[in-house]
Amino acid sequence: MGCGRVGATLASSLEHRGHSVAVIDQNPDAFRRLDPEFSGKKVTGVGFDRKTLVQAGIEDAYAFAAVSDGDNSNILAARVAREQYGVDNVVARIYDPHRAEIYQRLGIPTVATVRWTSDQVLRRLLPMGATDEFRDASGQVVMAQVDLHPGWTGKPVSHLEAATGARVAFVTRYGDGILPTATTVIQENDLVHVLALATELTKVERICTRVPAEVN
Repeated sequence: MGCGRVGATLASSLEHRGHSVAVIDQNPDAFRRLDPEFSGKKVTGVGFDRKTLVQAGIEDAYAFAAVSDGDNSNILAARVAREQYGVDNVVARIYDPHRAEIYQRLGIPTVATVRWTSDQVLRRLLPMGATDEFRDASGQVVMAQVDLHPGWTGKPVSHLEAATGARVAFVTRYGDGILPTATTVIQENDLVHVLALATELTKVERICTRVPAEVN
């Protein structure tokens, strides 16, 4: 929902990855921002209106991104997609970062304008494993954000470190960064950033995205 610069870029990125995409916007002129070769649906209407969503294919959707220029519209549309149509992978763009924690507690990942990129939205719609955030001068040590299997929720950070051999550098929780201890428990929607050897990152990614083994 939303065919501004971000929405148009996101739609093109998803289509280039081989996905079928529908774009909703109240202003039909907004669709001119899409690539000329865009082959997805263009639906004129309000993004939280059920008839509009059904026309766009919400009943078969794998993911939904609300990226219009209105916080309230984005959250309302995202909640309708999640709660009424059972779409698991939902993300909403917001302008007011102080509301992020409230929205996160509603189970809707949010992206604030101050740290906005279409890549961040893609990570929430289509988990992609580990993403490099920093490398030391030698290139041997990497800090990366890793996607976690839901089974890691409720597990202590020490369990993740023992399983992967990586160090958890910090955790982003409801938009705030925290330095974890060995007893810190991973919560739903946590963004986990690890330090690992570059040669081990693939192994770390593989372990993180699978059901964790039980620790005696």
